[in-house]
Amino acid sequence: MKDFNISQFLRTKTNLTQFPKVKVVRKMEEDNIERAPADENMAISPTILPWDKFSNWLHCACVVTFDLELGQAMELIYPGHIKLTEKEKMNICYLSFPDSNSGCMGNTQFHFRIRQCPGRKPIVRSHHQYNRDCPVSLQSENAYYYGFVYFRQTKDRTIRRGYFQKSLVLVSKLPFVALFNQVVSIIAPEYFDNGEPSLEAACHDIDQWPTPIPGDTLNLPMMGSVLQVKIPCRPTVSDKISSVRSASKNGSQSLHTIPAHTILPSLFEVDIYSSFQSILPHIQLLWELVLIGEPIAVMAASPTVTSNTVQALVNLIAPLKYCSDFRPYFTIHDSEFKEYTTKVQAPPPIILGVTNPFFAKTLQHWPHIIRIGEMNGGASSPKPLNKLKKASSLKTLDSKPGVYTRYKSYLAKDKTILKRLLKGVQIKRPVEAQNAILRRHFLELTQSFMIPLERYIASLMPLQRNISPHKGPPRLRPFDPDEFLKTIEHSGPQLTPVAKGDWEGLYRRFFRSPNFEGWYHEKQREANQKLQALHMEALCGANLQDWIVGKEEVEIVDLILRIREKLAFAAAHQIVVGKESLLKLQNHMDGIVSALPEDLQSVLKT
Repeated sequence: MKDFNISQFLRTKTNLTQFPKVKVVRKMEEDNIERAPADENMAISPTILPWDKFSNWLHCACVVTFDLELGQAMELIYPGHIKLTEKEKMNICYLSFPDSNSGCMGNTQFHFRIRQCPGRKPIVRSHHQYNRDCPVSLQSENAYYYGFVYFRQTKDRTIRRGYFQKSLVLVSKLPFVALFNQVVSIIAPEYFDNGEPSLEAACHDIDQWPTPIPGDTLNLPMMGSVLQVKIPCRPTVSDKISSVRSASKNGSQSLHTIPAHTILPSLFEVDIYSSFQSILPHIQLLWELVLIGEPIAVMAASPTVTSNTVQALVNLIAPLKYCSDFRPYFTIHDSEFKEYTTKVQAPPPIILGVTNPFFAKTLQHWPHIIRIGEMNGGASSPKPLNKLKKASSLKTLDSKPGVYTRYKSYLAKDKTILKRLLKGVQIKRPVEAQNAILRRHFLELTQSFMIPLERYIASLMPLQRNISPHKGPPRLRPFDPDEFLKTIEHSGPQLTPVAKGDWEGLYRRFFRSPNFEGWYHEKQREANQKLQALHMEALCGANLQDWIVGKEEVEIVDLILRIREKLAFAAAHQIVVGKESLLKLQNHMDGIVSALPEDLQSVLKT
């Protein structure tokens, strides 16, 4: 029997006449403009409003310019109904230009990440399904915005300052770094040459894009070209549509394919090989630092380098989600500057990317600092730096590239992967191939670390035969670190050829990190939803008519209310159960209600 979403079932079974008539108001996703239906008694079905599809992908597009009196200033926000707080505007403005010391002439691309001010609108409606089915590390986060910047600086004698300086910024809650860097590189040159009509046309193109559903391959029209992307899904989620979904002119989703001009191999991956090329011997140490949530500062001369490097660090531990804060590009004007640079307390678990020389002094007390030279995409490979340096020896941003830390790795350095990469340099292996080798290595390393934890979590699940329909649903047993560590003696990662070392010590550090807390919280949620579904199946299969024989009316009413509560919980949390089982449960409940006195029936139906 095909499974289906319980909320769909409830919408079909609910008798709307049982509830008082209310005025149904549909709000736009990102502003507070209310729109009521013309007829309050008319049944309301979900409709697609202007900019709904746009908001599935982007929050807004911003144009930031340089004003002689104000400095960086917000020139335009598109679509016009989108509202940003003054604090959000300020952060976007300051982060949209490279630091003055960077000397970035011509076009510069990078990205940043900022906090969303509290009290804002909740998560976009379509992102609920996306977050449920996508890899955890790619979920939309309600508390943060990503900004994807295309900055242009050219000499212009007609301007008082002598330079044209302007940035186009795409703001989104989705961590699709590769996609939006590509999109902004298409839109910005057109905007700089032709003005606002080009930006308006691009945004209307995005408003035709299909909803980002994990497992789908999408064709996305963009200013005369087409980008083809695959939305990643969790291993447990099979691809829902085998054909390619595209955006048609009228906004409907068409199953016929449009020829793609550009096929993006990934929505989110960055060039990790080029990012770490000068410090390859220390890359496994960096994996450990990211895994255990240590504070890391990345210093470089340009925001392009810092944003790519910070993103590469976060991606090192995929598919595990990095649960601490990270800022691909961070300036002294950021609203969290004092919070993250104070010397009164230990540095927070965050990864910062900085370019201002002032940070060399401000962050000198940080335990781990990475100094990166300019990335050259493998054109002429710099000699990897083998020696670690003390963090205190970093005096200026002009210090030599390297890793400045006192940290001692738990795992032995894997020389095999280093030799393989160095051989690739000698034989001029393409950067894409070097990237694939490095990414595969760290995927296997992370999986070797996480599989014993996944196996232990599975052992904490109650047995299905112990799930009773007459009791509440069972819960996942608590995680016991010592009990887990006993299990790795016979089935731990030390038995694999990936890496040797003190795995137990690394696990103990991991247990104290935000990454473990985030991972464990997600596993608890998944396990408890599974137990709720199993409990519902047990409830659906129980003979409730026999159970109520001899029971007091108050017990029967309590049972009915608990079943209704269970149905509401399942609908709210999108728990999937069998349609046949659900219909049986509904019939059970209807039969129980019909057997009660009429006065109770009328109460239960109101």
